[in-house]
Amino acid sequence: DFLFFWGAVFLVTTTLVALFKKENKELIPAKEETNGITDTYKLLFSIIKMPAVLTFCLLILTSKVGFSAADAVTGLKLVEEGVPKEHLALLAVPMVPLQIILPLVISKYTAGPQPLNTFYKAMPFRLLLGLEFAFLVWWAPKVKHEGGFPVYYYAVVVLSYALHQITLYSMYVAIMAFNAKVSDPLIGGTYMTLLNTVSNLGGNWPSTVALWLVDPLTVKECAGALGHACATAEAAEV
Repeated sequence: DFLFFWGAVFLVTTTLVALFKKENKELIPAKEETNGITDTYKLLFSIIKMPAVLTFCLLILTSKVGFSAADAVTGLKLVEEGVPKEHLALLAVPMVPLQIILPLVISKYTAGPQPLNTFYKAMPFRLLLGLEFAFLVWWAPKVKHEGGFPVYYYAVVVLSYALHQITLYSMYVAIMAFNAKVSDPLIGGTYMTLLNTVSNLGGNWPSTVALWLVDPLTVKECAGALGHACATAEAAEV
């Protein structure tokens, strides 16, 4: 109901903006970057054909493959191991002030001539935190008791998530700063939108693949059904 309500609000408000909001012709600069949708896509195509841009796009499309499983699957696996969903949701609350402060702090280090240095430095730590998340999933059934999970387990989870947020935002702010720095000011909006879209795609497709691979790569054993494989959902149901 919550998602349906805000989805409806989103659709209604954006539709009203599209119908009733008009461009102020007096404030449009003399030289526009493009004259329409066709020109915009031609411009985007000419940008992406540039060797440096093409190489950069290939790098950012593949740079987050190593984090995909940890980012996408950890929460689901913790729930599978018995951690209540509402507790995991509450653990996100302490992350909010951290998420507000981090960009302000990190931007000081990404404002120089080489913003991607922060991206490179954060990457190995984020990879190591993937192993830490795997440990949290493995550790969950070991510390679980009748009343749930001990406080120290939740403390370790919160600390792990906080460290993860630091590495995540270091990479995010660095890539945004780099995109802003290299974008041509004359077509800045189009240029930055292209690079940021590719950057977002570079984070989304590995997570989708990781989620899709969870079932095929999960080893299952059937208790009390000798010689019966549980490799697929249908077999496990039988």
